[in-house]
Amino acid sequence: MIERMVTIRNRAGIHARPSALLVQTIKDFDCSVYIEKGDDRINGKSIMGVLTLGASYGTELKLIADGRDEEKAMDALVKLFESGFEED
Repeated sequence: MIERMVTIRNRAGIHARPSALLVQTIKDFDCSVYIEKGDDRINGKSIMGVLTLGASYGTELKLIADGRDEEKAMDALVKLFESGFEED
């Protein structure tokens, strides 16, 4: 299991498009992915879960990946967050 902290960099935060992009990016990895915001933990492969986080610009999130492809999944996730979901 690996964990990383990321910060929301895109001004609009995690709305429908970034949520879909996030889920699409990690859905085929052979590992569990969770995202934590404060005390809330959601399944990163669930678009509804991602949307319910209500993560806005500047929010810090903890990414957790556990399984066979955890390193590749985490690299893909971190790259996505660092790119601002290609919005800015």
